[in-house]
Amino acid sequence: MTDARRPHTVVLALLLLVLAVTFGPAPATAAGADDAWWLPTARPAPDSQIGVTGEPFRGTTPDGRVRGFVDAHDHLFSNEAFGGRLICGKVFSEAGVADALKDCPEHYPDGTLAVFDYITHGGDGRHDPVGWPTFKDWPAYDSMTHQANYYAWVERAWRGGQRVLVNDLVTNGVICSVYFFKDRSCDEMTSIRLQAKLTYDLQAYVDRMYGGTGKGWFRVVTDSAQARQVIEQGKLAVVLGVETSEPFGCKQVLDLPQCSRADIDKGLDELYALGVRSMFLCHKFDNALCGVRFDEGGLGTAINVGQFLSTGTFWKTEKCTGPQHDNPIGTQPSAAEADLPAGTSVPRYDSDAQCNTRGLTALGEYAVRGMMQRKMMLEIDHMSVKAVGRALDIFESARYPGVLSSHSWMDMDWTERVYRLGGFVAQYMHGSEGFVAEAARTKALRDRYGVGYGYGTDFNGVGSHPAPRGADAPHKVTYPFRSVDGGSVVDRQVTGERTWDVNTDGGAHAGLIPDWIEDIRQVGGQDVVGDLFRGAESYLGTWGATEHHQAAVNLADGATATASSTEWNPFTSYAPGRAVDGNRDTRWAADWSDDQWLTADLGATHRVGRVTLDWERAYARSYRIELSTDGTTWRTAWSTTTGDGGLDTATFTGTPARWVRVHGVQRGTNWGYSLYEMTVHSD
Repeated sequence: MTDARRPHTVVLALLLLVLAVTFGPAPATAAGADDAWWLPTARPAPDSQIGVTGEPFRGTTPDGRVRGFVDAHDHLFSNEAFGGRLICGKVFSEAGVADALKDCPEHYPDGTLAVFDYITHGGDGRHDPVGWPTFKDWPAYDSMTHQANYYAWVERAWRGGQRVLVNDLVTNGVICSVYFFKDRSCDEMTSIRLQAKLTYDLQAYVDRMYGGTGKGWFRVVTDSAQARQVIEQGKLAVVLGVETSEPFGCKQVLDLPQCSRADIDKGLDELYALGVRSMFLCHKFDNALCGVRFDEGGLGTAINVGQFLSTGTFWKTEKCTGPQHDNPIGTQPSAAEADLPAGTSVPRYDSDAQCNTRGLTALGEYAVRGMMQRKMMLEIDHMSVKAVGRALDIFESARYPGVLSSHSWMDMDWTERVYRLGGFVAQYMHGSEGFVAEAARTKALRDRYGVGYGYGTDFNGVGSHPAPRGADAPHKVTYPFRSVDGGSVVDRQVTGERTWDVNTDGGAHAGLIPDWIEDIRQVGGQDVVGDLFRGAESYLGTWGATEHHQAAVNLADGATATASSTEWNPFTSYAPGRAVDGNRDTRWAADWSDDQWLTADLGATHRVGRVTLDWERAYARSYRIELSTDGTTWRTAWSTTTGDGGLDTATFTGTPARWVRVHGVQRGTNWGYSLYEMTVHSD
């Protein structure tokens, strides 16, 4: 080990060794418990080495900002997902490292039955299954089925400067059901609960090494103030997120939802109570809440098969209406196709139709607004561009900042909208050259909005990681090197009999994050690393703004409304007041002609600077927002000739007004105009 220890008597040392082997973390005395607070008073023996010396940085900058890197997307406990046998190895074990870092039983003797590896990556999946202490073949940058988040490797990432870790609780019921090997239920929420519990168990496990509750470096946090306090102490703030395909049981079968609003409320309340503060609404498969951003290649084919098995339908595409588009759908053959019913095959798709037909559903919108009520942050990666567009419209209409893109799975054309809201963006853990290039592409936006940058490692998330650049690569990492803050020295990481080197091993596990960041510095210079070092502050800025967000007063709520016309229906009222009743299930509808208007009487004169319009399918292509203080003389405050329906937010210079009128000039459809809701705000 690299950790310094005070000498012990021979008898005490032998006794402690026996206790460590038998019970895991055992009482011991670390060097300088007060002046070396970062060293444990106990560590399992044997165990992985850390390979970092020096005190982790604490405190804030002179202007009160925290420092440090943020891994915005990781999956510590996905070995407990997918039936428990897809990701092999554990994050920690009371029985020690040899028990934690061992392969799945079916991978013995040569990896022939590592089915998921060759379904998704090709090849035959063969490998040496032995983990501790030799690690001949795993973990590896291109392995999708082996533990990469052993706790001591996460500790090394912390020691190297990481200060925020988002642990996304993850699973997929369909992958679990079709995978050959499993030892537990495939129910997604059962797995999510278990992974949340194990996160707190890991905190307790680390605490015991440091002498008791609250003393360890691994701290689960549930609000941004708590996270800041943890980081100021030099420790790692761990945030719980959720990335699952059917949250709250919200799957859809043949386009019919299998959940209700009550299920969504109950599910959000449960997740919040578990400590979850961010989540995805859909992942991999279309569900009752939203359509997904597709996967590519052979993995895409396999996921599309899962989509069919889960929902009864394959992905459906259409031509995109804007510059954004979803990923091209994978059409490469996959062994997963054998799971399809006889006579069923994965469809082929037109190359000019790259957008998912499915966006944010009515239930999905209800879930988004439910997250806003609970001050939770929405992850928009994996959502189709149609779903993301609607979610951002909702956030913009409320000026809600809680939006995250944590690992490069949104269309990059959305980046400025995210930053404008106050959201946070992280890039997937690509190789250093690719990471630097993408960071440079968005550098001007970060500078404009004064924000830092993050990375999403997605370890244990069924994705590959940076390949080694080679021992002879230009600007390679030279060991040992200084941490970014300059206070620690980072040497090669050693676990058992294996010594890891980022130049020749790439991003094989979480312990190599500091090495990968040094590789980025060597390739791209200090600027991109500086942006990453400001990532923790920016992430907490988004989280804090989300917590403190206050919904603006809707001046039109319950206002007296009049209209130029009202569509007649013997069964449903489309009266003007339906557009200002605060109920998004009712609407006003006009006759089927162009020149129509809806007016809201606010009851008194107010400063008006923002109007939101939630259009039904019958929307206005061209319309004006008009204001009046007397109900007779009107002033145009805002107008457009390129309306496309959905949710519009018109912002303009605040102006005194009592009456607000939406004046339709040209219809966007053959129907009239129809609004679910009009809201009016001062700012």
